[in-house]
Amino acid sequence: MTRLTVALGPGRALAIYLGAFVALAVLGLFAAEAVGAGIVVWLALLAFLGWHLIDALSRWDGMPRAAFTVAPLALGAVVLIGWEAVVRALGVPPVILPPPSAIAATFAGNLPTLWADFVQTILKGALSGYVIGCLFALGVAILVDRYDFFRRGLLPVGNFMAALPIVGTAPILVMWFGFDWQSKAAVVVVMVFFPMLVNIVAGLADTTQMQRDLMRTYSASYWQTLHRLRLPAALPFIFNGLKISATLALIGAIVAEFFGSPTVGLGFRINASLGQLALDMVWSVIVVAAIAGSLLYGALTLIENRLTFWHPSQRQ
Repeated sequence: MTRLTVALGPGRALAIYLGAFVALAVLGLFAAEAVGAGIVVWLALLAFLGWHLIDALSRWDGMPRAAFTVAPLALGAVVLIGWEAVVRALGVPPVILPPPSAIAATFAGNLPTLWADFVQTILKGALSGYVIGCLFALGVAILVDRYDFFRRGLLPVGNFMAALPIVGTAPILVMWFGFDWQSKAAVVVVMVFFPMLVNIVAGLADTTQMQRDLMRTYSASYWQTLHRLRLPAALPFIFNGLKISATLALIGAIVAEFFGSPTVGLGFRINASLGQLALDMVWSVIVVAAIAGSLLYGALTLIENRLTFWHPSQRQ
């Protein structure tokens, strides 16, 4: 297979692997009973083709720019097809692992409910806590950078807060702030504060002595140096913290809803659906959370590319 990739080129080999994979998967969808004793061989061929499909993608150095977007989508479609085929061929009960088709049907049939859960958990709880936590971390980071007293006093406290388990802090914050989205935002603030603080403090220190001496020769004050030199230099670190915290914010808001929430929210929906053994609904909620997280991460990456185009990490 690798020789075929080298001989035909990654593009043609990719088309061959993809076609063979889809054909074999469709065969499993419509002939699950006929596979019989050959199920092990069929699954092995499916895994073999999927492996070499990924290998062809990784070897395609001259991939067109548009294909960088198409390639992960195509690979995701291959994974879903393989998932559907394996579940149907092996007869896996839906209560253990529902097929993607059942998840898609549940997702499409419960859009109003999922949208209300999305608004409650992501827009109200996660995003509000994310913004508050990141801005609070920025303010504390400037204090830590400006005054050595805060560096010695606040950083250990921030480290202590990061070590607190969410399963312990979430019930307390729910009791303090109530069962609505405010308590979930408070949990998110606690979760995102320390990663942002550490990254911003490290970014503010990422300037050379020569650069700082040059600002002194211009008679720049601390705040002028911070605005003109140190904050721009810290942007790569800040965006690293933002991207890490985005994932933590979603996790924190969803998990916090397990300890108390109104009858709406992604965490509430997962908890209620598990009690009803409605695994297709649970997976639909997971899809909503995954899409929200991917969109937020992608938006942060686009903004980072625009603002840190000068950084070596952005050079291709």
